[in-house]
Amino acid sequence: MMRILLFLATNAAILVVVSIVFNVLGLSGTLDAQGIGLDLNALLIMSAVIGMTGSFISLAMSKWSAKRAMGVHIIERPQNQSEQWLIGIVTKQARQAGISMPEVGIFQTPESNAFATGMSKNSALVAVSSGLLQNMSADEVEAVVGHEISHVANGDMVTMALMQGVVNTFVYFFATIIGHVVDRVVFKTERGRGPAYYITQMAAQVVLGILASMLVMWFSRYREFKADAGGANLAGREKMIAALRALQRGHEAEDLPGQLAAFGINGGGVRKLFMTHPPLAERIAALQNSR
Repeated sequence: MMRILLFLATNAAILVVVSIVFNVLGLSGTLDAQGIGLDLNALLIMSAVIGMTGSFISLAMSKWSAKRAMGVHIIERPQNQSEQWLIGIVTKQARQAGISMPEVGIFQTPESNAFATGMSKNSALVAVSSGLLQNMSADEVEAVVGHEISHVANGDMVTMALMQGVVNTFVYFFATIIGHVVDRVVFKTERGRGPAYYITQMAAQVVLGILASMLVMWFSRYREFKADAGGANLAGREKMIAALRALQRGHEAEDLPGQLAAFGINGGGVRKLFMTHPPLAERIAALQNSR
């Protein structure tokens, strides 16, 4: 809760600063001179409501959507030794990390993968793939689980959702301004909004959204290093390195769909700016160089 309050306060402060800067620079006057009667303060507030609302709804639905998108089987009563062992590892690490016991699940895929999601660190879901349990040793699986538990303990689900909300806010804000400028200045619409506004505003949202996603992906990669360090603390550094090497020896796992991609373990691609995870070689090197 404190993380949410602090982030919301930061977001509010950013909105105030942006509003002051625009007033000091006379942007409102410049837009008015072009016949664009925009209330930038009201637009900022509306953009924040739109940007943050979508992000919070996505966060609130994250466990529900994860279970259905990945076909996660929640372990309520362990049916075999493997499930019993997995529950035991999660219980132990959750206690070490100081969080409530998350839901634990398994999803069917031959690839070695895992993810964590949920509304808060005390209401989370940790799921591993059947391929992970089959392809990795017990020590390696323990490290992967530690990585995901660290995501939960670090509050990465909330932080990523809030960061996405801030990004959405400014994408909508600037796209709306661009749409109005093109509509009034270029196409000379005098009353209301012409077709150019809607077309330009949507196009600007796409372009600005792609550019802004680079920042979100950078932060996601940064959090992966932190989660690796957390996994090393919970399971042991050598186990964490061994788990990453096992992934490296196998194949580059496919990205998890949608929001889950920020928390699953995957391999990445050639377009580094849009990678949710750093290359495995960099993650291994970071652990080897840690003290």
